Amino acid sequence: MSPPPDPPLPLPLSEPDGATPLDPDEAEGLRLDSIRTRGDLDRVEQANIVDGLAWLSRRRQTDVLDDQFLRRLHRELFGQVWRWAGTYRQTEKNIGVEPRQIQVELRKLLDDVRAWIEYHSYPPREMALRFHHRLVRIHLFANGNGRHARIAADALLQQLGEARIDWLPGDQPLQQAGALRTAYIEALRSADGGDYRALLELYGAT
Repeated sequence: MSPPPDPPLPLPLSEPDGATPLDPDEAEGLRLDSIRTRGDLDRVEQANIVDGLAWLSRRRQTDVLDDQFLRRLHRELFGQVWRWAGTYRQTEKNIGVEPRQIQVELRKLLDDVRAWIEYHSYPPREMALRFHHRLVRIHLFANGNGRHARIAADALLQQLGEARIDWLPGDQPLQQAGALRTAYIEALRSADGGDYRALLELYGAT
């Protein structure tokens, strides 16, 4: 007699403050049947991110301010875990614009950043932090938006010939980053209201 099948991924998972809950349809997009807990998910996502960063490092030229690149980046970072990686989300979340507004708001953001670069509106690090915040606020994907936005911001800095930001120790999952994670989430929430001071101070852009 064969053993009973493993139970499905329990939903909702216990989510840390600032994380985006998955709905059942999105959870069905998991490629790995072995994932049972948030810890399991974090581990396999982190392994995929390492591979995604290796892919990014091999690219000789990258136009970060391109929607196709941003979708490809997400797919490289999370495509071993999620079937819908690199696809804009189709559901409402506790953060982010309405799904039908994602492409419109992203186009506005990319145009804004191009203008910031052309007119030297901000120093490079501040520019990257503002780009990061706006990506998170739009919330392009069903999951992985924070890490995707941090890596995209670092890629923008590299494109500008600048050093990357030391976001979180080892860019570990948010729930493992302690006080820095709390300060990061609070700074993003302040930026939602137009006050970027905490975010800029946290990452040395003042």
